[in-house]
Amino acid sequence: MSDLPAATQRSRVRVPLRFGDGYRVDAELVTFHGLVDGQEHLAVVLGDPAPGTVPLVRLHSECLTGDVFGSARCDCGPQLREAVERIAERGGVLLYLRQEGRGIGLYNKLDAYALQDQGLDTYAANTALGLPEDARDYTAAAQMLQALGIAELDLLSNNPDKAGQLRNLGIDVGDRVPTGVFTTAHNVRYLRAKVLQTQHTLPLGELTELGVG
Repeated sequence: MSDLPAATQRSRVRVPLRFGDGYRVDAELVTFHGLVDGQEHLAVVLGDPAPGTVPLVRLHSECLTGDVFGSARCDCGPQLREAVERIAERGGVLLYLRQEGRGIGLYNKLDAYALQDQGLDTYAANTALGLPEDARDYTAAAQMLQALGIAELDLLSNNPDKAGQLRNLGIDVGDRVPTGVFTTAHNVRYLRAKVLQTQHTLPLGELTELGVG
């Protein structure tokens, strides 16, 4: 483990989760002291890894529009729903990180949406606003894993940057397990941009077939 500033567990509480499609699961929610960015990130502990296996972990960045309101402009809500079930089946943790809009905040994200309506992709829209394409830093996530006693894991993610940052922070990332592909008529350009701009592991051929050039 690298020389991360130490975070500690602040509280643990059992919470039964229920999703709109009827799926239910019991989780343990963990809060923390000492996270470097001062945000109220949350660990959602689900299931129990089998002996001799490593936990399945997802770093899920908060998306109010997708997670709460079911926006079809991204795939965040379906990814969150999928991740909870897959982690519960295998045993592991979902880190819910308060990094709205790839770290630029809710208002800026909605401003970027307006620019996307004018033809810019999700990354170009951020740049046009004078913001980074992706401002997320996963140091707090590594602190949370350290506080939970997790030094080795498999990562549920299509994003190679998440695995790269965690490894640089001293976390042993074994397999990077891809999530499902959740396309709508409103998010295909967004998903295609993630493949072309930041090498997400999504089936580019299928996204091209849906008519996005």
